[in-house]
Amino acid sequence: MELDTYDQALLNGEHGESRQKMMEILLALGKIFDAERFIPVKSVQVSGASFKTIGDAGLEWLSSIDAKAVVPAFLNPIGMPREGWEELGIPGSFAEKQKQVNEAYIRLGIRPTCTCTPYYFSIVERGDHLAWSESSAVSYANSVLGARTNREGGPSALAAALTGKTPEYGLHIVKNRLPKIEFRLDDPEATKNWTNAEYGALGVVAGAVAGNKIPLFMDIRPNRDMLKSLGAAMAASGAVALYHVNGITPESRFPFFKKHFAEDDLEVVTIEVAEVLNVFAELEVTAVAIGCPHLSKEEVTRVAQLLSGKKTVMPFYVFIAEEMRASCSAELGIIEKSGAKVVPDTCMVVSPLMDHTGSVMTNSGKAFSYLPGMCGVTPRMGTLEECVRVGCGE
Repeated sequence: MELDTYDQALLNGEHGESRQKMMEILLALGKIFDAERFIPVKSVQVSGASFKTIGDAGLEWLSSIDAKAVVPAFLNPIGMPREGWEELGIPGSFAEKQKQVNEAYIRLGIRPTCTCTPYYFSIVERGDHLAWSESSAVSYANSVLGARTNREGGPSALAAALTGKTPEYGLHIVKNRLPKIEFRLDDPEATKNWTNAEYGALGVVAGAVAGNKIPLFMDIRPNRDMLKSLGAAMAASGAVALYHVNGITPESRFPFFKKHFAEDDLEVVTIEVAEVLNVFAELEVTAVAIGCPHLSKEEVTRVAQLLSGKKTVMPFYVFIAEEMRASCSAELGIIEKSGAKVVPDTCMVVSPLMDHTGSVMTNSGKAFSYLPGMCGVTPRMGTLEECVRVGCGE
């Protein structure tokens, strides 16, 4: 790989042993993917933030590093809220370890945003090179915002934060961002009344077909929250880090991409609407959980409208970023008055909160895909309206 003066200085240990080790990680990664050089990144999102996922070995590794981030860097959801975790029944032994993880990242200069939706609080522009980790955030940044990032692992993202660099390969290169598979629906008219949940279910089906191929969707008109749900689900049921929606997502509107969309011989797959709706199977549930990825301001407002004047009859969890509180305090008050618990900083997948709770209803295709393996529970997919209806015993 071609190294500039700064790269070589890092590799030589001139900026400390920890950054030298980080550069060695990035160099090995670059060589694996035949990268020709390193590029600077505008921001970094670091995963491996929950003690549930990294354990003692990960905590020990974090504690051995002695350097600070040189670019804006922020943390993925941790395993519990930073405040009020006792009220949720989080074991004290877990909480103590999670606090140590938090402190380790703060010491490294990583901002404890603890959210999977950093794009709500960080300026990201089309064409920005990033080093983000969380699968749904990577999908949103690439697809909806037109930024460029690969799906980084925890160590490579932290290495990028401490050096400000990442190898130039994969989705950082324009020609690698072209679609490889085209999805069509057998009844596009049916999508006109779809909510975020149906788009999440579409993602469950499409991701399993696409694998790691870049999809192009035709004949759908999702808004940004629907795009978030679609991309998050495809990243979970498959390994989709970038997708295009014809005429909607930014890169699908550029002449370069339009030219290739028209000329490339894409594999065309028709998805039946009935297959998407089959994800919504009936099931008795013991809890409701929404906010995977964390809710947008518009989603918080809608949840408050639906829960206003109602009372929940089972555990009902609403996951958000702590930074969302400032702009949604009134709405969150309405939600909490219903008996639902607003849970910041963590999510239903990476927290022990949901472990072995039986069956959980959610409107998230991502959670639907991850909850069985990560938490040992049976998921039920439903629209937000259905989640509220079931959670309130109606």
